[in-house]
Amino acid sequence: MISELIAIEMGILIAQGVRKTFGGLVAVNDVSIDVKKGSFSVLIGPNGSGKTTLINVLSGFYKADRGRIWFNGKEITKLPPEKRYMLGLARTYQVPQLFDSLTVMENLLIAYKSHPGESFSNVLLKKKWIKSEEEAVKKASAILKTVKLDHLFDKLPSELSGGQLKLLEVGRALMSGAKMILMDEPAAGIFPALARELFAYFTSLKNKFNVTFLVVEHRLDLVMEWADYVYAMVGGKIVTEGAPEKVINDPILIEHYLGG
Repeated sequence: MISELIAIEMGILIAQGVRKTFGGLVAVNDVSIDVKKGSFSVLIGPNGSGKTTLINVLSGFYKADRGRIWFNGKEITKLPPEKRYMLGLARTYQVPQLFDSLTVMENLLIAYKSHPGESFSNVLLKKKWIKSEEEAVKKASAILKTVKLDHLFDKLPSELSGGQLKLLEVGRALMSGAKMILMDEPAAGIFPALARELFAYFTSLKNKFNVTFLVVEHRLDLVMEWADYVYAMVGGKIVTEGAPEKVINDPILIEHYLGG
């Protein structure tokens, strides 16, 4: 097993021998990955291969039956999702999970961490929490501008398009100070041209905010164009990994994924 010191020296997110079963079904079968900090990594594979289950395990929504997970040098194997989130490991969903009764701006503001006004000891220190609120609004405004949603700041999620909802979820993750974002099929249900635009945004956000991405994706053209590193999953296992060109042309992937 790798030590804490080795984990710090390696990737930002490391899984070693992770396994998850549901009754007699082995959904994730002894998976090991090492996601490098600052990368745009992509997880591909056919339906039912275990991709979403792996994301759920990495984010803490499912508890691994065995194996270990490290994030940013700290073991998080037994931590619940909210504690992983507080460490900077955020996620999005195939169907965006937003607060429908809150505006676009409010959906970002609610993700702002350590607001002094939420502390009982700071309730009477009006100047302190008002300044923090001003800083939160300033940060949220900057993020909305970056993801091109600033003109929709007062709209409800129901008034946004599918692509805009995906961007809002990413914006909320950035608002939380996320160091890494796990994304489950962000291009699902999006027109091809818009999907390419979304991935271009994600790449620019990666560079601007120094955030790492691990994205579940089916569209191989997006993988080839934007991914730094690709993991291919079949039958609950990582069957091949590496640069996009290597993975896409791997005979194992062609056989199981492309039907070649």
